[in-house]
Amino acid sequence: MRGKRLTHDAEERTVCGEVACLRAEAHRPDGPHRVRVKGPIPREDPLIRLSFTIALHYEVQESPADFVFNIHAALTPSQVVVSEALTTTQDVPHHLYTDHNTATRYLRLRAEPGPFALTYSATVEIEHHRESPARIEEVPIARIPSQVMPYIYPSRYCPSDRMRRFANREFGHLRPGYWRVLAVHDWVRQRTAFVSGSSHDGTDALATLVGQTGVCRDFAHLMICLCRALTIPARFVTGIDYGAPASMGPPDVHAYVEVFLGTRWYAFDPTGISPPMGLVRIGTGRDAADVSFATMFGTMKSFPPVISIVAAVDASGGIVLPVHSNEALSTSAEPSLTPATY
Repeated sequence: MRGKRLTHDAEERTVCGEVACLRAEAHRPDGPHRVRVKGPIPREDPLIRLSFTIALHYEVQESPADFVFNIHAALTPSQVVVSEALTTTQDVPHHLYTDHNTATRYLRLRAEPGPFALTYSATVEIEHHRESPARIEEVPIARIPSQVMPYIYPSRYCPSDRMRRFANREFGHLRPGYWRVLAVHDWVRQRTAFVSGSSHDGTDALATLVGQTGVCRDFAHLMICLCRALTIPARFVTGIDYGAPASMGPPDVHAYVEVFLGTRWYAFDPTGISPPMGLVRIGTGRDAADVSFATMFGTMKSFPPVISIVAAVDASGGIVLPVHSNEALSTSAEPSLTPATY
């Protein structure tokens, strides 16, 4: 990571990275090219600036354990990482790599037996593309870009092939477009109760459909499954959300949905917990199996994550608080994707 600085002492290892605020973005095969721009940048739409921290704690047993973490803020043209820092309590080497197809960043390391903790903090600025829902259309199968096709197929937690008849009975009569996707979103939200602890690692969209309870990942899986059953590409996104009511408890890793319409991925949160404008992108995949925030190999005891998030306001700089919006919101464009032609 460019600009990385390492500091060491007897008890902890800190990795800090600062990425210049991006307002000029060039797409390159090796990932985004970030350019430092001096002076105020004129912009039509306001920015969202969110700062968050994720703290994880483990007790590794007799043998070393391997970890794959997905906790870093994604680097995209719409989400600029202004600053970030990673701290670990063991002086262990690590490897951070990026899946350039999704901008998901993975941290790999091996921890020695004993207590192991890490803390990741970041400040991001998010710019949203806004569009009138009436202008957004679904993409016919013949014109779905090849790179988007993986999100039309069934996956581990989204067995859309088993839900086609149901989805078409419920939503097939609706006019294709953003409003039909919103109808799926509203149906999932109204029919499913958010109940902590009501699901487990094996709960898929069919189980949520039958049980009518779940947590954010279950809401997301059900909406994704229904969209794919209607031949609408949909994918699973993990992140940190700002704006959830205090009654929901402390912040946690949050899951939401992106649906491909027109030439963009539009964000939906079927839980209704937070405004989509307040969602930080971390991982993007077909379902939760692709973007678990921690995958562990070895024997250990894990503790609940401790997460915090705050939003900044700077009217003079065009930075505002996240709010609910009637417009369609997107932070993922696909300008380089070429529709299929046959």
